[in-house]
Amino acid sequence: MKKTIALLTGGTTGEWVVSVKSAATIAQNLDHDKFDVYKIMLTQQSWFYEPADSVKIEVDRNDFSLTMGGKKIKFDGVFIAIHGAPGEDGKLQGYFDMIGLPYTTCDALTSAITMNKGYTKAIVQDIKGLHVAKSVQIFKDTPFDLESIKTALKLPYFVKPNNGGSSIGMSKVNNVDDLEIAVDKAFKEDSQLLIEEFISGREFTVGVVKLDGDINVLPATEVQTAKEFFDFEAKYTPGVAIETTPAQIRSETRDRIEVIAKEIYIKLNCRGVVRIDFILTGDEGDFYFIEINTIPGQTATSFIPQQVAAMDMKLNDFYTKLLKETIG
Repeated sequence: MKKTIALLTGGTTGEWVVSVKSAATIAQNLDHDKFDVYKIMLTQQSWFYEPADSVKIEVDRNDFSLTMGGKKIKFDGVFIAIHGAPGEDGKLQGYFDMIGLPYTTCDALTSAITMNKGYTKAIVQDIKGLHVAKSVQIFKDTPFDLESIKTALKLPYFVKPNNGGSSIGMSKVNNVDDLEIAVDKAFKEDSQLLIEEFISGREFTVGVVKLDGDINVLPATEVQTAKEFFDFEAKYTPGVAIETTPAQIRSETRDRIEVIAKEIYIKLNCRGVVRIDFILTGDEGDFYFIEINTIPGQTATSFIPQQVAAMDMKLNDFYTKLLKETIG
């Protein structure tokens, strides 16, 4: 029997543009013999379904249902494709937990914690073989001393909004005199910031997912960009970055990444598909954790679809297995 799935897209941040593209890829690759899919748009103002031949139909938030032509449609589960708030920060997960509706992502607690880069690093830093960059966390409404931060950390620095995604508001600081400007820029995106030492090395990203009861690490992607770092433009403008999947790394390095990525997935109590960004220093030396994305992009050019293809799996099968694992 077919499952009725709500594909939830949109959101309340600048990342909604990417979310809409992700949802388009997912909708195109869901098996319509197995799932009836309703694409639900979430904005600051409303949650609605818009049939091709009709006007917007508001979602009843009491039980997350739709009423169409006098008939009530209830969902078996929700495929959350919202990057940033409120899809990736635990708010929607908490709501769905309260009404008893299963969904495809990490739970509310893991989602909330992993949106905060500083808190996430504190949890994963004891994993064997994993390194984290030295950093300082500051808060907008709490006094902080930039001079002492300049003394505590070595240049260059990365200044990052703690809860943001898609590298919005991030800066690389090569000169101490530019730190204040970078902090002001990041505070426009978030009330908490992470200032961390820059780690020199090759940048990689790897998907991790539980399918058929087993944790699978997808083939890693190496990301090379002519820009100073992999920012929003490099991520979403074709041709700005070179992405190689699977990454050209030694087999022993690949094995090490797989072990560490699984440990991160387990320690953070992840579910569904996540993506871990990291730096490899020197000649495939130390593995430095950057961040984890609990709702990674699913656009046609995003890393997860690339990595699924590299493991000779069709997106259609991948999404079917993902829904079976998370929704049943």
